[in-house]
Amino acid sequence: MTEKKKGERTYSSGQLIRRFYPYLKKYRKLLYFDLFFAALTTLCDIVLPMIMRQLTNSALGSAAPLTSEAVLRMAALYVLLRLIDAGANFYMQSQGHIMGVHIETDMRTDAFAHLQRLSDTYYANTKIGQIMGRITNDLFDVTEFAHHCPEEFFIAGIKLAASFVILCQTSPLLTLMVFACLPVMLVVCTKLNHWLRSAQKAQRYQIGELNAAIEDSLLGQRVVKAFSAEKAENEKFNAGNQDFRRIKTRWYYAMATFGTTTRLFDGLMYTVVIVAGGLFLVRGRISPGDLVAYILYVSTLIATIRRIVEFAEQFQRGMTGIERFYEIMDAKVDIQDAPDAAVLRAEEGGIELEDVSFEYPDDHNRVLRHLNLKIRPGENLALVGPSGGGKTTICNLIPRFYDVTGGSIRIDGQDIRQVTLESLRGAIGIVQQDVYLFSGTVRENIAYGRPGATDEEIREAARMAGADDFIRTLPRGYDSYIGERGVKLSGGQKQRLSIARVFLKNPKILILDEATSALDNESEVLVGRSLERLARGRTTLTIAHRLTTIRHADRILVLGHQNIEEEGTHEELLAKKGLYYRLWNGILEGEAE
Repeated sequence: MTEKKKGERTYSSGQLIRRFYPYLKKYRKLLYFDLFFAALTTLCDIVLPMIMRQLTNSALGSAAPLTSEAVLRMAALYVLLRLIDAGANFYMQSQGHIMGVHIETDMRTDAFAHLQRLSDTYYANTKIGQIMGRITNDLFDVTEFAHHCPEEFFIAGIKLAASFVILCQTSPLLTLMVFACLPVMLVVCTKLNHWLRSAQKAQRYQIGELNAAIEDSLLGQRVVKAFSAEKAENEKFNAGNQDFRRIKTRWYYAMATFGTTTRLFDGLMYTVVIVAGGLFLVRGRISPGDLVAYILYVSTLIATIRRIVEFAEQFQRGMTGIERFYEIMDAKVDIQDAPDAAVLRAEEGGIELEDVSFEYPDDHNRVLRHLNLKIRPGENLALVGPSGGGKTTICNLIPRFYDVTGGSIRIDGQDIRQVTLESLRGAIGIVQQDVYLFSGTVRENIAYGRPGATDEEIREAARMAGADDFIRTLPRGYDSYIGERGVKLSGGQKQRLSIARVFLKNPKILILDEATSALDNESEVLVGRSLERLARGRTTLTIAHRLTTIRHADRILVLGHQNIEEEGTHEELLAKKGLYYRLWNGILEGEAE
């Protein structure tokens, strides 16, 4: 496995198959039965040339005389083989595909679980449309690959081996001449397969880019309309669509070249049989029946090779799907539990940052330098200051959305890197400016705060958040569908639902990240009251640009390029006439205008 630019990896087919094997191994009983029945389906193809050789030689007098009884016996044998073939084929088509579905499901489960563990850095650098394509469309092709790959190569191996043994018994020289074409074909087709693989991967990548562009445009459709940017969006989409057309055209050229090459080798094998077999027949080195058998076996071989060629497209789709799956699985999990992680005991909610430094891993932007901060249990601490001072960074470090690059953070004396992520984040409630509600009902979105909560607990959380009154006015109350991302609700209503969700969670520590900055004045008042109730008895960190919302905080920290530049209550900071004073008066002047 070698690294490419932008962190992309290149995997060999052998590496991918070895890594894929454990998924296949889990269903090895189904696989063994599938291969057994695949072997049965080859009986007809192997036996038919032998029957035709016997009939031809008998008819021409070079074998035992042909009788009606002999013909009927051979016909009965062939009918029996056809019935066996039908039953075996039914098993392969049903259970073989079902095995593929099981494997696809297992891989998608593992991919989704891994995606849940990846850090914000991964999602900041990866398009959601690309991820969606990898865990849906790409894994669809793995279903067919898991079933057909072992099956097709197993059948081909049986037919090649059986044909070689049977034909050698008749004419070893002619057999070697026919089979000598196969290694050359294998070398050429292997080289063409690299072209196919490259074209297939480029095609899948571009599909992901198209999905990402469509998702981005449709989710931002209000902005598109507001700026009358439909023409620009169409042009951007058409550019990506034309790229996809060119890439897919390249893929079909590769497929056409591959198919044409194999057909030329087909013709070469038939030519060898016609020329060499005809000369052997003239010189009496083989019988007419043997030549008929040769032609039929060569036809069987060529049909097998064509099936492998036709399967090559499916094979490359499957290998590409597996490769893109492992590109997800190989993405590093930056934030994870320590081997000896304990459950966090957040009984009071005190937080201490000791000599904390931090820089973002993707761009190495250093935000915090040797920061020391103690937050008392139950304290309402506000963080203010110009952009880039580290306010949001501190709030991201406490629940370990990122890990500190120096120093440590402790909650009630416990280093957060030594406790489980589940218990750490379970003790923290977060209300953000950009509220995310899931597609579903009001009840389902509030219950996200504590799965399994009773209806009464959900209603009580809504009442505490000031959301119960407006919820009851909705057409179906708590069972009302709110649309994707809550599009059917106002900004204030969405924010109160997110607060109700945190009320239901009942955390010891609360982080309010610009929770009211995007609201109108009336909604800000309503949400502000809900937040006051939510903050009671909890250790609370509030990030605010509207300084009027944090004037009653127990303590205010003013963060700048030198970490904490000022500290105190609202009145104390105004009296200092420093940075906070200038920020406060700047806001008041803006409102006065």
